[in-house]
Amino acid sequence: MVLMKNLFPASLTGSRSSQQPKFERVYAIGDIHGRLDLFRKLIADVAIDNRLRDPKVTGIVLLGDVIDRGPQSAELLRACRELARSTDRFVMLKGNHEAMMVTALRRDFSFLKPWLRYGGRETLHSFGMTDAEIDEPEPFDMAADARRRIGEDMLDWVDSLPISLRAMNYLFVHAGIRPGIPLKEQEEDDMLWIRDEFLNSTGDFGGIIVVHGHTVFEGRPGITDHRIGIDTGAYYTGQLTAVGLEAGEGWIFSTTDPSRSRGQADDYDPVRELAKTGD
Repeated sequence: MVLMKNLFPASLTGSRSSQQPKFERVYAIGDIHGRLDLFRKLIADVAIDNRLRDPKVTGIVLLGDVIDRGPQSAELLRACRELARSTDRFVMLKGNHEAMMVTALRRDFSFLKPWLRYGGRETLHSFGMTDAEIDEPEPFDMAADARRRIGEDMLDWVDSLPISLRAMNYLFVHAGIRPGIPLKEQEEDDMLWIRDEFLNSTGDFGGIIVVHGHTVFEGRPGITDHRIGIDTGAYYTGQLTAVGLEAGEGWIFSTTDPSRSRGQADDYDPVRELAKTGD
């Protein structure tokens, strides 16, 4: 419980209700990929920032890809599940890596090798599996062992994660949306996996600004008039980024691991660059 208080300070908590609160301020956090150390630092910065601003209904939204690649996926999943169950101010969205894990372990064993290659091996290490156990030649046996280590209840929770969240004039989603398709008709696969069609689109998205992860922007977020990309490659750059948003205002901050951070250009002003995304 001490860990939970450190991760999600009391100033940001709220009781659970039957309906999602109408957030007036949102802090969105990009792809964490097993970096609990960076998440702890960033969530503390979020709490301080929130306390220094006028009181508002505040939410924290993780944009998915909490797991894989980094060393602490198990601890992150447990922490996020406890937070999501204890307060409706905390929302974890599903990313393509969470979707891959559930598919590989429950639905289609042909996904096992790709998932392991793209970071699943590190996730299973964090749940206590050895390389010998992971490399079990029979996929059925390996997946069954992995499900036991992770827990069916945890996989149920990951499988049930929301794909997107609307708040104010923002849409929070892992990868993006398909241009030209109404929001209600967007497909889950696109919202988890899309890249070039979304990133290269020059039109608007029906008056909303899409806040997303999935695509790495090294050193600085990827910001245009209609989208804000905040995956800064935490697992290998040592930089985890968040964006704070409320009506007419946006601000970006990040936490870094000095031993792995590559730094930002001295002339980069994220507040100025983000200001154009307001109402």
